[in-house]
Amino acid sequence: MRPLPARLLVVSDRHGSDRPLVARVAAALAAGARWIWLRDRDLPEAERAALAGEFARLVGEAGGTLTIGRDAGLAARVGAGGVQAGDAAAAAAARARLGPGALVGVSAHSLAEVRAAREAGADYVTLSPIFATASKPGYGPALGPAALAPAAELGLPVVALGGITPETAASCLEAGAAGIAVMGGVMRARDPGAAVGALLGALAIGRGPAPTRR
Repeated sequence: MRPLPARLLVVSDRHGSDRPLVARVAAALAAGARWIWLRDRDLPEAERAALAGEFARLVGEAGGTLTIGRDAGLAARVGAGGVQAGDAAAAAAARARLGPGALVGVSAHSLAEVRAAREAGADYVTLSPIFATASKPGYGPALGPAALAPAAELGLPVVALGGITPETAASCLEAGAAGIAVMGGVMRARDPGAAVGALLGALAIGRGPAPTRR
């Protein structure tokens, strides 16, 4: 079993960025980020494919892992390391298309969805929103860090998502998260490199290697 790519997953969001996403991702990678999730699902297909190709180049040059949100076909075309599926059924379909070597994640918002992801053969889940966040206001009230331990006990690495800051990152690990995913904190930052550096510094207190895929 190989380890997950990193404890920090940087999530793209062009709506929250005042500069091109490629520049933001380049700055994040230069600061030490090694796992990038191309979200931005509302882009026209051709534009998203072109952006995915740019991300793949940058992430590959940095020796990192690129995850494509909800499009296993695009992940395969650009040689991405994996896909972030919207639910368990999509995760199973992505696994069938990309094979056992791909990193398949599921976006979960409840324990039931974490359990379904495990049964579908996902490698990890993002669980959100852990804290209140302006980036993902439509997913109900914040679950709180207390939701992380029971989710992790189901047997999949859990990546905490939603309102995570350098001040709360370590508490997420202590509560049972395998890592954190951050969108607005990097995409909206005046200095994305500094934001990534602060997050990585907060995560450095975590003990041991990144959790392995199950």
